[in-house]
Amino acid sequence: MKKVLLFLFISSILSQTGFAQKETTALTIKNTADAPTINKNIYGHFAEHLGRCIYGGFFVGDTSKIPNTAGVRNDIVKALKELKIPNLRWPGGCFADTYHWKDGIGPKENRPTIVNQWWGGVTEDNSFGTHDFLNMCELLGAEPYLSGNVGSGTVQELADWVQYTNFGGKSPMSDLRKKNGRTEPWKVKFWGIGNEAWGCGGNMTADYYSGEYKKYATFMGDGLNRIASGANSSDYSWTETLMKNVPLNMLGGVALHHYSVIDWNKKGDGVDFTEDQYFSTMKEALKMEELVTKHSAIMDKYDPKQKVALVVDEWGGWYDVEKGSNPGFLYQQNTMRDAVLAGATLNIFNNHADRVRMANLAQCINVLQAVILTDKAKMITTPTYSVMKMYSVHQDAKLLPVIFQSPLYTFNGQTLPAISASASKDKNGAIHISLVNIDAKKTNKIEIDTKDLDAKNFTGTIITAPKLQDYNSFENPNKITPTVFKGFENKKGKLEITIPPFSVVVIEGI
Repeated sequence: MKKVLLFLFISSILSQTGFAQKETTALTIKNTADAPTINKNIYGHFAEHLGRCIYGGFFVGDTSKIPNTAGVRNDIVKALKELKIPNLRWPGGCFADTYHWKDGIGPKENRPTIVNQWWGGVTEDNSFGTHDFLNMCELLGAEPYLSGNVGSGTVQELADWVQYTNFGGKSPMSDLRKKNGRTEPWKVKFWGIGNEAWGCGGNMTADYYSGEYKKYATFMGDGLNRIASGANSSDYSWTETLMKNVPLNMLGGVALHHYSVIDWNKKGDGVDFTEDQYFSTMKEALKMEELVTKHSAIMDKYDPKQKVALVVDEWGGWYDVEKGSNPGFLYQQNTMRDAVLAGATLNIFNNHADRVRMANLAQCINVLQAVILTDKAKMITTPTYSVMKMYSVHQDAKLLPVIFQSPLYTFNGQTLPAISASASKDKNGAIHISLVNIDAKKTNKIEIDTKDLDAKNFTGTIITAPKLQDYNSFENPNKITPTVFKGFENKKGKLEITIPPFSVVVIEGI
């Protein structure tokens, strides 16, 4: 399996150096017996106390005129259930290491306030807390992924949170949970032990954090999927140190954060961008292939049986905030650039399903590369939402490795692989092929040999638009939506596909 993925990566590199330019690209799909299952949790999301993600996003309060269930918007629950959201990470992010969970339980009128020092310096009233989040996850049918406070918290505080959410017998914390109205435990599986320990989580060294991780993990107890605060992008020494210092039986996953940022000091506009900026964004997005490959190789040295997951629990595009919005709220629009970015990134995760078993797009509502935007009672979905919905067919399906040499996307003397692809076979035997053409101007053609795919009837879905800068607005909420794709022919065992510029296509074969 690793050889197939390595060949895919080498093919991508060769395409960037000019060895693979063809008018029609031949793509081979392998029905490999030992291929992994694409874990549904790769399609996870992230909800931080940041801007209008929680308050004014998910949560409007039970006295709101906006239809809600215990304060959570019904239209958002419906939209995310249609997305088949598998897991949701909360409460941060940087916010997690200043969050004290006991402040968010009990009667809402008795809860203390907190100043959100990371995101805008706003005062929050803690009206959305543990019960609200975990009950919301039940509404969504999603696994909760809790980020524990290591930066400003204590071992006892996190151990108590585990007991409060998970213990069914009699104990001080389970008694407190019952007093607060919840008899049965929620049985939370996924726990992050700190967030970005190398930065806002405490500016720790990898050696120091490894010791802290082992201490916290010890007192949280076994039977949990404990996830370590992992590397910032290409900090491979961080992953090396963690894997070397922490026993495998204490590690469920190691995190990785990577944002597709042009320049942290000048990120560029979310809508008014040039092709130069688009190319730079996609270059950063496609770097995920290299990051996953190299971090996985380090993990393989210490964990050859791949028991520990690589968890990319923050990824996505990051631009300057929308004009007129609070700079600490990170509100940005979502264009076809984001749809293409999402499709290409998810293809990378699918193709590395042997090691990548969870990921979380940042963030779910009104923040960064959101799938949903709200304006008071109004709610719209974004092009990224459409891609996540189109790709949901890959959840828990068996990976079908793809081999091809991508044509080039050339701009100002630089090149990137234009085509991104992944494929899978679901439990009902349906084949799904997801294809992305990142080229801003050029249509590309793909030819797939279908003789070994055990599929004869093919249908397709596409998301594209007249301009890269197009987006859905509250005035025109359906400007970009998936439509039926007819740009393919199936003849003589060959599926010939013509993919327009900056578009995402999913083909189904049965």
